[in-house]
Amino acid sequence: MANFEAYQEYQRIEDFEEDSPPGEEDLLVHVPEGLKGMRTHIHCHCIQECLTVSLNRSVHIYHFHQKNGFACMMLSEFFELVQFLFVVTFTTFLFNCVDYDVLFANRALNHTGPSQNPLERNKVTLPDAILPSQQCTRRIQENSWIIFLLIMAAIFWLYRLIKVFCNVLSYWEIRQFYIKALKIRMDELCNFTWQEVQGRLINLQREQQMCIHKKELTELDIYHRILRFKNYMVAMINKSLLPVQLQLPLLGDVVFLTQGLKYNFELILFWGPGSLFQNKWNLHPKYKRAGNRLELAQQLSRIILLMGMANLLLCPFILVWQVLYAFFSYTEVIRREPGSLGARRWSLYGRLYLRHFNELDHELHGRLSRGYKPVSKYMNSFMSPLLTVLAKNVAFFSGSLLAVLITLTVYDEDVLTVQHILTAITVLGVIITVTRSFIPDEHMVWCPEQLLQYVLAHIHYMPDHWKGNANKSETRDQMAQLFQYKAVFILEELISPIVTPFILIFLLRNKSLEIVDFFRNFTVEVVGVGDICSFAQMDIRRHGNPQWMSEGQTEASVYQQAENGKTELSLMHFTIKNPHWQPPQESSLFISHLKEKVQQDAAAGPSTQLLLSEAPLCTSLLSNESGTGPDNLLASVLAHPMLTASGLQGHNGRFVPASSAASAAASVLASLSGSQLACRPRSHTLLPSSQPESSIYCSERTVVDSMSASDVQLRSETRSTLQSELASAEMSLHAIYMHEVHQQCSHPQRPSGAWQAPVPMRELSSNTAALRQRPHAGTAPASTLLPLGGWTEEDEDEEEEEVNSRMTPHPDMMSNR
Repeated sequence: MANFEAYQEYQRIEDFEEDSPPGEEDLLVHVPEGLKGMRTHIHCHCIQECLTVSLNRSVHIYHFHQKNGFACMMLSEFFELVQFLFVVTFTTFLFNCVDYDVLFANRALNHTGPSQNPLERNKVTLPDAILPSQQCTRRIQENSWIIFLLIMAAIFWLYRLIKVFCNVLSYWEIRQFYIKALKIRMDELCNFTWQEVQGRLINLQREQQMCIHKKELTELDIYHRILRFKNYMVAMINKSLLPVQLQLPLLGDVVFLTQGLKYNFELILFWGPGSLFQNKWNLHPKYKRAGNRLELAQQLSRIILLMGMANLLLCPFILVWQVLYAFFSYTEVIRREPGSLGARRWSLYGRLYLRHFNELDHELHGRLSRGYKPVSKYMNSFMSPLLTVLAKNVAFFSGSLLAVLITLTVYDEDVLTVQHILTAITVLGVIITVTRSFIPDEHMVWCPEQLLQYVLAHIHYMPDHWKGNANKSETRDQMAQLFQYKAVFILEELISPIVTPFILIFLLRNKSLEIVDFFRNFTVEVVGVGDICSFAQMDIRRHGNPQWMSEGQTEASVYQQAENGKTELSLMHFTIKNPHWQPPQESSLFISHLKEKVQQDAAAGPSTQLLLSEAPLCTSLLSNESGTGPDNLLASVLAHPMLTASGLQGHNGRFVPASSAASAAASVLASLSGSQLACRPRSHTLLPSSQPESSIYCSERTVVDSMSASDVQLRSETRSTLQSELASAEMSLHAIYMHEVHQQCSHPQRPSGAWQAPVPMRELSSNTAALRQRPHAGTAPASTLLPLGGWTEEDEDEEEEEVNSRMTPHPDMMSNR
């Protein structure tokens, strides 16, 4: 393992017993002379209170901002209590206080009375189906299982009530901290971004010296406090340490990670009884020494066994709750929108696999949300022709029956009184909705490789073997593990109480020694922060991968390397999101090396002006309907290799030489970097800051200024929103570029991004100008210009000879090359 002598403030872990980060046991409050006048607003006790909040509750400060303040958080906590109480009470009522024989008319009911209308004597009302309170109470008391479940529910509810009360006190202190220390009123909190709140925290440390051992509180320190345990989870998923990938008969490779299983992992490792961490800051001292690793592994194995047995005993109760909660939550949604079960969502495993080190929740959510449409289009491009034929016919027959029933109902509403007629209408509607999801859009043309590249631009991580295999079902199945159906998510959560105990007992226990070694080898102590995962330092020297542009800069062994370029990509992401952060020397060298490589590749790549001129066409080819400037530029970079390999004429009438996605991305990145150097000379800067003289707004029609198709929209956006979109686009370009370079290093015999054979394409020179004026003309023009695979038009075979004849280049055109 590489040592840490180069980092003076990053030390090997030592034994600490206190509940605060090391070095802050006898923390003093220092008030500079210039700030003594503030004591009329913030007296000493309040400063100490703010100090405690800011140093020890960074996670709560972040959540306080993300959940929109004290009122929203407390209202959510209150309704969680009410919701649990309602589910338990209403379920008990349905099982013990309703006479279903009367409700279903299985028993005749005769109302008698002098004022009763004879025609309504047999009519059943809702109160008739509800048992009297005495009879209802007697039925509950006679059922010992109901009594036991109610007692268990009451204990859990009281526990939640105490926890909510403690949260009220905690969040009230944070509210005071926001108002008095950060000078942010609650009615203005929603107008502040987290970056602005984080900036005020850093300024407060600079003014008040909250942490006496560090003059400056860096962005990375704040991220480490907020993401301490999540960084460990990301690292363990990256190193395949947690047993979430299962081999099942008939099903093959299956990824299983639910909220319940993740909760148990965190309970065992971080904050439960007998966990590896003795408090929120420090790993237990015994896990920091290698001498008793076998004994500690046996002890951890026993804890996991006990936790698995506890899950097994509580399985019936948790399962009942899961079923009830799912029933009350999703039944109405399924009835109203049956197709919602066919919608997709990012799986919990996907969120951990795709997450960067030191990536906050809102940053991850925004990145995956931008990738939702591209990955949905990619997944929908896989359609079974046999299933499509069956779905069309089933939809036809079901639609015919439904049309007759609806017509009869419109003609005479008494048809609704026929038994089960409403049930038949509902079932037929659900069948039609489900079958239509298997029928592809006949007007869409898909190119799986380019779509997968577009997905990569947003999710930033992709296994190497996906490259060149985007059209294979194996790639789609592996993508489905990251991007699962909502119905699969609901099913996994329902069976989680049954599966979780067996995963803990039979799989996690076997990894006890590996877990102990992992926490000992990959835990470091940071002054003023506590114990953190060493991967979260984004140290290229210790955790870099030579195949990810860190060759010659890393000393990491295979065991110490992060997989899939996680260290390098996380460093780039954090640097772009925090442009004022000063990285350590090794990280700065890596960034400088990357910029030099970008400049070299940009010299052989297409010009930025050419890419911008192709933006409307490329947007149409990739079916990108967002229309934002950064997205259009991204589409140009991804589709440019496809267009040049197809013999596309440029806007000047000359053929454009074939190029790769790496050179196209490098050209744009070099343009951004070159314009930034004149505005803000920082060696590692990759994204313009919030300063007005940032390169995004300066000089000769730079990248953003050249996107004429979205000028109006860009002007209407706020500066912070625009900067966020541009930062995301820049990181997407870096992800594409770094993956392409990695592919070139892994497969030097076949340059990544270069197409193997020209794709037949018609002459586009006469249509390019029209497409520039209509950047959202739809996908139909693209389908007639370039067959990209997938669903093709019926008349393409008839025109193939004409297309191929047009592809023969004229001698004059060849001379222009």
